[in-house]
Amino acid sequence: MAQNRFGFLAAAAVCLALGATPGQAQEVTLRLHQFLPPPATLPAKVIKPWAASVEAASGGRIKIEHYDAMSLGGRPPELYDQARDGVADIVMTVTGYTPNRFPKSEVFELPFMMRGSVATSKAFWDLVETELQATEYRDVKMLGAWVHGPGVIHTADGVAKLEDMQGLKLRGPTRVINSLLGTLGAVPVGMPLPAIPEALSKGVVSGTVIPWEVTPAIKLSELVHNATEFSGKEALYTATIIMAMNKARYEGLPADLKAILDSKSGMALTTLAADEMLAGDAPGRAIAVKNGTKVVVLDDKEVARWKAAAQPVIEQWTADVAKRGIDGKAAIAQANALIDKYQQ
Repeated sequence: MAQNRFGFLAAAAVCLALGATPGQAQEVTLRLHQFLPPPATLPAKVIKPWAASVEAASGGRIKIEHYDAMSLGGRPPELYDQARDGVADIVMTVTGYTPNRFPKSEVFELPFMMRGSVATSKAFWDLVETELQATEYRDVKMLGAWVHGPGVIHTADGVAKLEDMQGLKLRGPTRVINSLLGTLGAVPVGMPLPAIPEALSKGVVSGTVIPWEVTPAIKLSELVHNATEFSGKEALYTATIIMAMNKARYEGLPADLKAILDSKSGMALTTLAADEMLAGDAPGRAIAVKNGTKVVVLDDKEVARWKAAAQPVIEQWTADVAKRGIDGKAAIAQANALIDKYQQ
């Protein structure tokens, strides 16, 4: 009995030395699941540094285990539900992998909507925090929300003008982007990013839309050798990306650990992700050029043709979301105002 009492007192002394009582010193292990390979920008420069900062701020009381490249099982479109259902504690996913699920988030994916990926990411998080957390994302605790840098078209034979899109089989990541590709004359094939190399190798598609920063992770420049960029401030497309946590898991954390997680997440995580993805574009492009990729930059006159051709996508999206009680024109105006708010 004395020995047990001594052990308890020793444990209590350690807790006090760390500034916590035994009841406060709860340790938590969180499983973080996502679809990208470890060398990709998001896991290497965003998710793992973010997790390390959370662990350090918690004094080691929070431990985050990383499960990259779908190593916990399932497919990328299932990630959001894995967070909702507790299969994983935290997930990172592309919202468009589950079509029609997050209709108002899609506003940031509309053609030529994105004007600067960092400002657009901050606008997206602002909308999540003020509105979408309580609506579209009510089943989870949102930790971050961002978009990638300007979208690029990568193909085997090259796209130098709008007419080159006719009949081109192109992989697209989301419903809105696939609608855009189809409207521009291509044959869209929806699939998550990890499926791109095999689809290109087997001829399922002859190209893909993807930002530069992630191309080294899937060795895209070894598969296709032509890329098309767009002049101007607006991007042809972008995709919305989120980090979400199981709601019950979050709510079950001690108050001080919640505060630590909150302080490292939200706008801080969103900005980190947007900055690193944008910063990754230049080295990704340089690797492709070194590997022989020819880059075509469409001039303002040609881009204007693409903008005009893309208008039906915006009109169709507005009609689609109206069926779900969303004023599409008001949502577009709101998104534009938020992007303007965060422009430097």
